[in-house]
Amino acid sequence: MKYGYARVSTKDQNFNLQIDALKKSGCEKIYREVAKGAKTDRPKLNELLTVIKPGDSLVIWKLDRLGRSLQHLVKIFHHLIDHEIGIISLQDPIDTSTAQGKLMFNIFSSLAEFEKDLIIERTNAGLNAARARGRCGGRPKGLSKKSMEKAKAAEMLYNQKKLTANQI
Repeated sequence: MKYGYARVSTKDQNFNLQIDALKKSGCEKIYREVAKGAKTDRPKLNELLTVIKPGDSLVIWKLDRLGRSLQHLVKIFHHLIDHEIGIISLQDPIDTSTAQGKLMFNIFSSLAEFEKDLIIERTNAGLNAARARGRCGGRPKGLSKKSMEKAKAAEMLYNQKKLTANQI
């Protein structure tokens, strides 16, 4: 069975372009969702991922409609491929049921891993440079002296029961 997934970012946008393309490609059931691209928790996508079975295909209009980032997209792709579900992107050269589509997916996966490794390298280099200059990173331990004094004063006023919490 072919399932379609369409997503728009705001209620002001419409699904027409995506839905028409998904229907034309033969999708029997189409899941629609209004959600920002940065949102990873998408109820309709989650529902689709629980319904779709091995041998089925997931059709999307474009890759950016499915994943919030390359890493998120790769994670979804791995889940689908591990469950023997085909992935077809109508606007991108992706169809994991073909050799070329699998190649493109593997290239994207490699790029995502490379991006993740670069971020880790840059972060570690920055931390090492800061440590070399004597800076200790991370969150401050506990409350500052000034904040502790304010907390004690607030507690004292609260225990006197003369002022409400909102007044304090």
